[in-house]
Order: sequence, then C-alpha cells, then structure tokens
Amino acid sequence: MPMASALRLLIAAVFLFGGAWPITKAALADATPLWFGTGRAALAALVAALVLAVLGRLRFPAAEDRPAVFFLGLFQLGAFFALTHLAVAMVPAGRTAVLSNVVTYWLIPLSVLVLGEKVSAQRWLAAALGLAGAAGLIGPWAVDWSDNDVLIVHFLLVLAGLLWTIAIIASRKWPPRTPMLDLLPWCFGIGALVLTPMALIMEPEGGVGPASWPHLLYIGLIAAPIGTWCVIEAGRKLPGAVASVGFLMVPAFGVVLSAIWLGEPIGWDVILGGILIVASVVMAALG
Repeated sequence: MPMASALRLLIAAVFLFGGAWPITKAALADATPLWFGTGRAALAALVAALVLAVLGRLRFPAAEDRPAVFFLGLFQLGAFFALTHLAVAMVPAGRTAVLSNVVTYWLIPLSVLVLGEKVSAQRWLAAALGLAGAAGLIGPWAVDWSDNDVLIVHFLLVLAGLLWTIAIIASRKWPPRTPMLDLLPWCFGIGALVLTPMALIMEPEGGVGPASWPHLLYIGLIAAPIGTWCVIEAGRKLPGAVASVGFLMVPAFGVVLSAIWLGEPIGWDVILGGILIVASVVMAALG
C-alpha cells in the first residue's frame, strides 16, 4: 500500500476515533463504561459479519491469520476498550483521548527492538515534537498527582497505549494473508468475549440506558468497524515512526471536538500542543 493511501486511512481514523471520545463521554451519562464497551464491540462484530456474509466473504480465519486476529481482538479491542472506557468515565474526554492514543513512546522503540526497523533522525525529532504536543494536550501541570484515583486512571491509560502498541507490532510481525476487512468480525468477537465477563463481574447492575443507544449505535455500527479497519491498516502499512506520530492527531481532534460539544476548555497549552502535533506529523511523513 503506498504511503499516500495509508495516510488517507490514518486521516479517516482520526475523524472517526477522535469524534468517538466525546460521544462516548456523553453516552456514559446513561450507560456504564464496560457495558458500553461490550455493546460497541458486539455491534461492530455483528455489522462486519453481516456485511461479509452478504458479500460471500465470511470465513473462519486461516491458521496464518490467527495470531494477528488474537492480538488485535484481545489487546486492541478487548483490553484497550476496557481500560479506556473505565477511564473516560473518570477524567475529561479530551484528556483521556490523548493519553490512551500516545503510542509514540511505545511504538517507535518496539518497532526498532522487535521488528528491526530503522528510524531516521528526522523521525526521532518528529516523535519528540509529537510527545511535546501530547504533553501540552494532557496538561500534567493541572493534574492533582496526590490523588490516588488520578494516578490509577493515568496508569490505566498508559497501559492501554502499550496494549494497542503490542497489537500493532504483532500484526506487523505476523501479517495476515487474508484482507483485514475479512477478519474484523473475529477481532471484534474476541473483544466482546473479553469484555462481557468483565462487565458482568464489575458492573452487575450496569447497562446501556435509552438515552445512550443512539451513541452506541453510531459508534458500534459505523465508527468502530470502519475506524478500526483504518487504524489497523494504517498501523500495519505505515513506518512505525509515522504511524505513532500520526495517531497523535486522534486526541488532538478529540480535544477540539470535546471543547465544542462538551464545553471542555481550550487554553494556550492545548493550542500549542495541537500545533506541535501537526508539525510532527508533517515532519514524520516527509522523513
């Protein structure tokens, strides 16, 4: 896949997933986090399976496809959804989108260590700019680090970024032979299987209320399947440095949309962070 095509997929993912965070935050006013995550995974599995069945392409994954399906389903869709949905109920949606999507500090070193990828000096600099921009969006100086709940939430978000990175590395180390679109029902199915027992145990009285169903239907039927396919393909096809920096545009867009929709504040740090992220993406793509 040429760089230009992979970048187009990345941009589509930015709009779909960046917009999903404030929608999820709004939905949690009438839904519990794990049940909402379970619902989006199950709906995405269902719609992907139906589309492939109509096209005559619904097949059980072949042996060479199963490592990627397992890692993507377990780490990127199951565990990542669980951690981020729990966190988004506790911190502002924009800031949640930032930390969970900052895979830069994981993806570049793991791409070098595990995949033997070569990273140019310009792309290392782009990663540093991107991390500086992410720090501006996160605003660690405004966080009460003496609060144990705050520390736990931020740890969960950093861990979510690591799990997503592991899924990306696995899909590149053991690339599936079947088109990724054909594997989405199985990936989301694994994600739903991971989330369901967690929701039953941790949220026995929880669920998704009537006011949150429109949000769930949009994310589960549109944003999750299409956005996930775009993210997976971009992560597999783009160089690690470009992908890791590019994914930072997801929280940047999420912060802007959260400010417009949910009234979350935009200060000088957010503006500067957004500028640095855009500059880092351009530098990484050209490097």
